[in-house]
Order: sequence, then C-alpha cells, then structure tokens
Amino acid sequence: MSAAAAFGLAFAVPASAAPSAAAPAQAPAAADSAAADGCYTWSGTLQEGSSGEAVRQLQIRVAGYPGSGGDIAIDGQFGPATKAAVQRFQSAYGLGADGVAGPATFGKIYELQDDDCSPVNFDYGELNNCNSDWSGGQVSAATAKANALVTMWKLQAMRHAMGDKPIQVNGGFRSKACNDNVGGAPNSRHMYGHAADLGAGSQGFCALALQARNHGFGEILGPGYPGHDDHTHVAGGGGQFWSAPSCGL
Repeated sequence: MSAAAAFGLAFAVPASAAPSAAAPAQAPAAADSAAADGCYTWSGTLQEGSSGEAVRQLQIRVAGYPGSGGDIAIDGQFGPATKAAVQRFQSAYGLGADGVAGPATFGKIYELQDDDCSPVNFDYGELNNCNSDWSGGQVSAATAKANALVTMWKLQAMRHAMGDKPIQVNGGFRSKACNDNVGGAPNSRHMYGHAADLGAGSQGFCALALQARNHGFGEILGPGYPGHDDHTHVAGGGGQFWSAPSCGL
C-alpha cells in the first residue's frame, strides 16, 4: 500500500509596495485582500497542464469528487482526472463547471476550510482518538496526518452530497497499539490515516456506504460484512474492496 506524501502547508504572502505620500489611506486594502485564507492562498488560475504545490493543494480539496469508483492522485499534476474532479466540485456548488480553478472556485474552498486546512465540518480530533501526535502507525506521523486530511475532504464532499447533514465520525487513525487493542486487521488502513468509521447518524449505515462509492473511498465495509453491522468503514489508499451485503453492496 502506498501512503500519500507528507502534507506541507504553504502560505502565500502578498507583495506590498511601500506607501507613497500620494496614495490614499485605503490603498493597502487591495493588497491585503490577496491574503484570502489562513491556511493556503492560491493566486491566478489552475487548469489542465498546470503542476506544482498549488495543484497538489487543490487536489486535496477536490479529492472527494473523483466520480463513482474513482480516486484522484495527490501528485501536483493537473491532468484529466483533476479537471473532471474540479468540474464536479464546481457543479456541486453551483459554479461554472469549466474545470478551470479560478477565483470563484478558490473562494468556495476558502469558505469550506478552517485555518488548519481541515474542512469546516470535520476536524483532526475526530480522525484521531488514539493519541495526540499521530505516531506509531504504519507510516510517519506527518504522513498519517496528511492522509487523514484527504479523508476529511472526501467526507466533506460526501456530506454535501447527502444534503449537508452531519456525518458522525467515531474513529480514524490508529497506532499499531491502538489497532491491536480494538482487534483491527493486521494491515488496517486506519494505521495509515486513510480510514474513518462512521456512525449511523440520521442517514443510516447503508446510505453512507452507498454514497461513499462516489467520493474516492476504495474500501467500504458495512452491514453484513463481518464485524461491521454497527458502523460503516470507509478508506482511501488505493485498490477497491466494497462489501456491505445487507445494503446490496
């Protein structure tokens, strides 16, 4: 199993010219407005053929829009799959779905993320009730936390597709010790930060399992699969194994 690259925050600092005597008092506001977000600020536009850290950051935010059974590589390369994901994201929020990420697309992302880069409806604490530093898993602590961030953005997309009703997260990352304590699978994706266990909430386990197919989760386990009658398990990280027999999956 290949773990995602460690997540690195990048902050764009707007350039500002020294004020002149002739400049109006409010002139700095235009420059200040470029610092649009406390987590990450894009400049310009991104489209098919673009590459680099700005694309990688965008891919994290649209990871939940790959289409049914799909998964988006978080590789900093803006190819056809990323374009299609951007289009689905744009359509989901009523934006012009041209697959080009510009001010309107970034503006919506800024609305959807907190200053720590997590989506507004999920947080790191929900994805880790094992320890405080993300250590002890099958990958480095930084990688596990980065993978959990992608998982949260997938859940954010799933939540929006289900009418913006809250999704209950009962667990996520596990160290090897935590995994052993709960009787987890020997190579559980929880130990990579890729997985989340969901409570029924108002949607129900089966609705969650079926919806997860559209949001980049290659592993979906739910009612009817051994040990999963009381939760729906979703995970990324490559491959595809869906089994929730009681839900017709």
